[in-house]
Amino acid sequence: MASEPIWTEGVQQFFTEHWAKAMQTFGQLGAAPSTEAAQVQFDMEKLQSLQQNYIAQASQLWSGGISNPPQVPADRRFASPNWAKSPLAAFTAAAYSLNAQALMGMAEAVQADEKTRQRIRFAVEQWVAAMAPSNFLALNPDAQQKALETKGESLTKGLQNMLQDMEKGYVSMTDESVFQVGKNVATTEGAVVYENEIFQLLEYKPLTEKVHERPFLLVPPCINKFYILDLQPENSLIRYAVSQGQRTFVISWRNPDASCAELTWDDYIERAVIEAIGVVQEIAGAKQINALGFCVGGTMLATALAVLAARGQKPAASVTLLTTLLDFTDTGILDVFIDEAFVQTREAQMGQGGLLKGQELAATFSFLRPNDLVWNYVVGNYLKGETPPAFDLLYWNCDSTNLPGPWYAWYLRNTYLENNLCKPGKLTVCGEVLDLGALDLPVYIYGSREDHIVPIHASYAAAKVLPGEKRFVMGASGHIAGVINPPAKNKRSHWIRSDDALPETLEAWQAGAQELPGSWWSDWSSWLAGHAGKLVAAPKRYGKGTKFKEIEAAPGRYVLQKA
Repeated sequence: MASEPIWTEGVQQFFTEHWAKAMQTFGQLGAAPSTEAAQVQFDMEKLQSLQQNYIAQASQLWSGGISNPPQVPADRRFASPNWAKSPLAAFTAAAYSLNAQALMGMAEAVQADEKTRQRIRFAVEQWVAAMAPSNFLALNPDAQQKALETKGESLTKGLQNMLQDMEKGYVSMTDESVFQVGKNVATTEGAVVYENEIFQLLEYKPLTEKVHERPFLLVPPCINKFYILDLQPENSLIRYAVSQGQRTFVISWRNPDASCAELTWDDYIERAVIEAIGVVQEIAGAKQINALGFCVGGTMLATALAVLAARGQKPAASVTLLTTLLDFTDTGILDVFIDEAFVQTREAQMGQGGLLKGQELAATFSFLRPNDLVWNYVVGNYLKGETPPAFDLLYWNCDSTNLPGPWYAWYLRNTYLENNLCKPGKLTVCGEVLDLGALDLPVYIYGSREDHIVPIHASYAAAKVLPGEKRFVMGASGHIAGVINPPAKNKRSHWIRSDDALPETLEAWQAGAQELPGSWWSDWSSWLAGHAGKLVAAPKRYGKGTKFKEIEAAPGRYVLQKA
C-alpha cells in the first residue's frame, strides 16, 4: 500500500464536499445508514493515482480558462452546438466531466464488500447525474437561448409544467393528453368474462376462423398494467397471439386501494392466478391450457403451477416465461436496495396491511436510469418549457399501480432477500410445500441481453431451475423493448441454439448460439403452436353459457383505475 496522499487544499475541499453529498444519497436509499458509507476505507494506491491525474487535468483545464475553452465532452447532454459556442458553457461541461470521473474513481477505490461497493457506486452515480450543469438554467446555454428566442415564454411554460407535475407527483415523460386506454392504446377487441376483487379476466375476439383447442392465458406483472402487451395494433403481443390462432385470455389486475391493503402473496396466487387458470379451462372446456408469464407475472405463474403440482394437478401443457426471475441470486441493480434492515423496515411499515404507492415504485425504476428517465425530462419540461413527445410506452410507464403491503413484504423477503422460491421445500404457499422441480413441462424462456431489471444471467438461471424440455432464447435490448419487438418491424436480433442445449453457464450457451435478425416472436409462435393442440372452429361468443357471460368490453374497468 502506498502512503496516504497529501491533498492540496482545493482538491481536498472538492472531494470532501461532494463525497459527503454522495454519501447522503447513499443513506437516502433506505438500505443502509450514511454513517456506514462515510466510514468506508479506500485503496490508497488507487486514490493517490486518482489525485495525481485529477490535479494534472484540473491544472490543464484551469490554465486554459475561459479565454481558451476546452473541448466539450462527448456527452449527449452537451451535444448541442451552443455548449461549444459559449466558452463558459464549454468550461463548465469539461469541469463537470472531470469532477464526475474523479468521484466515480473514488467509488471504484472503495475497499468494502461487493454489495457496499455497488451501493456506493449507485449513490455516486445519482449525485453525479443530478449535478450536471445541463440541469440548471444558469448553466444551460440551450435553455437560455430558448428563453431569449421565446421572450421568456419557455420559462413561463416550464413553470406551468413543473407545477402540473408537482400536482401529479411525478415528472412527465410524454404528452399524456394524446392517449386514452381503450381508445388508442389497449384496443384489441375482447370482453371481460370474469372478475373478482383482485383481477378481471379478458377474452379476446378471434381473428382467424379456427383456433387451437388449448386456450392461451397471459399473466402480466401486477406491478404494471397489462396493456404493455397491447399498446398499439402493430406492436401488440396480445393481438399477435390472437392472429396466430390462439384463443387468448389475459389477466387485468385491479389497481389496489385501501380495501385491498391486506391482500397477501397467497391471495394473488390462489384467488387470481390459480382462479384464472381454472376459469379459462372451464370456458374453453380444456383439460390443459398454455400459459405465459411476464416478469413478476412469470414468477407468480410458476408459483401457482407449483402449488397445483403439489395438489396433483397439471393444468398447463406448456409455459412461456418472459424476463422472469425464479432464481434470485443475480437481481442486478435492484440489489442495492435489498438487505435485512430494508426488508424489516418494509415489513414493519406494511407487512400486516397498507399500500406501496405506485408513484414510489415508478420513481425507483426511473432512478435506475436517471439521465434517461428523470433529468432528461426535467431539462426539457421545466428549463425549456417543452411538451414531451407522445410515446405510448412512456404513457404506460407513467400509469403506475399500487401494491398491497403484505404481498410486497412477502415478495421482498422470500425472493430478493432470501431467494427461497428456487429452494425445494423451503416455502409453503396456499397451504402447499413448493418445489419448482415438480414443473416437468415444456418451457420457453426469453431473456433480454441488456435487461437491467432481470439480468440476462438471471433469465438463464430460471432455465436451470426447471426440469422439463426447455428452449432458451436471448433477445437484444432491454426489459421492455426486447419483449415488445413485433416481427413486422424487423428490428433488433435474437439468439437461439438449434440443439436447445443448456450448458452450465450463459457464456457457454452463447458460444453455441446463432444470431438471427429481427424478432423472436415468430420462433415463439411456432413453438407455442406445437403445444396448442389441433385447430377447431373459433368460438362465436365470449365466455361460456350463463356462468361466464360478457361483463363489459375490453379493456375493462380495472385497467382504468389510477394509483
